[in-house]
Order: sequence, then structure tokens, then C-alpha cells
Amino acid sequence: MTAGIVGAILLFAQLHADELPTPRIGALVLPLGRSPFDEGLRQGLREFGYIEGKTIVIEWRRSLGPDEELRKLAADLARSKAQVIVVYGTPATRAVLEATTTIPVVFGSGAPVESGLVPSLARPGGNATGVSVIITELTEKRLELLHQVAPRARRIAYLMNSSNPIAAAQLDAALKAARTLGLELLTLDARNADELDTRLAAMVRSEANGVLIGADPLLDASRSKIAAAVRKARLPAISPFREYHDEGVLLSYGTNQAEVGRKMAGYIHKILKGAKPSDLPIEQLSNYVLVIDLRVARLLGLKISRELQMRADEVIR
Repeated sequence: MTAGIVGAILLFAQLHADELPTPRIGALVLPLGRSPFDEGLRQGLREFGYIEGKTIVIEWRRSLGPDEELRKLAADLARSKAQVIVVYGTPATRAVLEATTTIPVVFGSGAPVESGLVPSLARPGGNATGVSVIITELTEKRLELLHQVAPRARRIAYLMNSSNPIAAAQLDAALKAARTLGLELLTLDARNADELDTRLAAMVRSEANGVLIGADPLLDASRSKIAAAVRKARLPAISPFREYHDEGVLLSYGTNQAEVGRKMAGYIHKILKGAKPSDLPIEQLSNYVLVIDLRVARLLGLKISRELQMRADEVIR
């Protein structure tokens, strides 16, 4: 083959590649300034050769709700030219699935079967698949860990958001664990930012001597506010995510949100290459991270056993 023919073939291939449309995805996520999920998603996409702004376009939409706002943003993404919609959190996922039955959806959600998003993990069916996070069992485990670290705390304030589809299951798990441990659970239900302010003020004034923070997008996005109230009340608290430690919370046990984003990027890649969501089983995360902040423990006068420190994935000193 002559050099001229080879050059012509290479030029044709380059021209053909230039004509291929840049993949476009929509994203409905939390309005966090430094979101580990967002960074995990971007990192995962880079591993498959997708660089935001160069080889892939991401239409970001950010909201905590309420449901009306989530539905509006979901409908906006459904009208866009997105080839895939990626969504974080059960309320937002529900809004997106109501907005479209044709555009592939990749979600990160707690208990997607129990909340009615899909019929099963192995066979999700429809236009959605993604990553599932265990919720109820972790809620029980968090209360057990808090009790182990602060055994004198008998009245536990439980921050939750009843508008979340998985809130009822979390509350049942927390109540079950409280009964087993002989603890009293003070439920503080916040369905929006204003209610959260009211509930946090009530927590500071209450006789609670420990705090269990529920896994919920509204609470996660308000972690600075929650942590400030916990510090003001000088209470031992356990949260679902490691990022709460940036704000000075004692314990966390839960999902690595960056890992959720990275895994969801794999689903996006498969769908852009032609796979159908209904053929992609939902992955349930099995690795969870325990973090202990000894600085907060010292301020609260708590001693963390050597055994528990050895069990922790990270000890902040």
C-alpha cells in the first residue's frame, strides 16, 4: 500500500471521527460545592476516555427539592438531547423516571427495590439501572456504634426527612435498634430547609445526649448547618458519610460517595456503547467506611477503645 493511499485512509478516518456527535448526558444531583459524588463521576468517566467539555457534555441540574422542583428539572432534562440521565438520590430518581420512560437512566439510590424504583436488582427492567446502597441495616449499625462510643447517651435525637421514599424504612430500623439497646429515640423530622432550622434549634434545646443523622439528600447537603448545631449542643453524633468530618462530627459509617459516582460512570459507558439499562443488573455496594475523629472525642470527654480504633477505616487524630 502506497504512502498516498495510507494517508488518504487516515485522513478519511479523522474526518469521520470529527463528524461523530459528542456524547451528551444529563445529571440531576445535589447542590454541593465540593461533592465527592460529582468528582467520582468525573473520575470514572475519565477512566473510560470521557473528558467533560472535550469528549463528553454534561448538562448539570442541581436541587434539594421539593418534589415539584425536582419534577421540573427532570422534565427539562427529558426534553434535552441527553443520551443518558444520571441521577443521585431516591427522590430525584423518582422524578426522572416519571419524566421519561425512553431515555436511559443511571441512578445512585438507597434501596431502589423497596422504594419502588425497579422490580429487582438482577432484572431492573424498564429504562433504569445503577448502584444500590444498603440503608436500613446501616441505620441500625450506626446507632449501635454511637451507643458503643457513648454508652451513657440514653436519649438519641434522630434527624430524618419523611418526604424521602426510604425514610419510613430507616425510621423502623432506628426504632428497632433503639428498643434492642434500651434507648429512647427523639424523632426530628425535617422535610425542607426551614423545617431543618426549626428541628436543629429544638435539638439544641432538648434533653438529647446523642445524635443519629439519617441518610438523606437534604440532610447531606445541609451537613455544615447540622454539624454546627451538634457542636453547639456538645453532642456525640454519627453520620452516614465521611464528609461530615470536614465539619467536626464524631463518627461516620456509610458509603464512599465518590465510589458510587465512579461505578455509575461504568454504566454510562456501557449504555453509550449500546447496552440497554434493562440488561444491566444493579450493583449493590458492599464496602462501607467507618471513620472516627479522636479530636472530637477528646472535646466531648469520650474514650474510644483501642479495639474500635483498630476496626475503623480511618482515625482522625
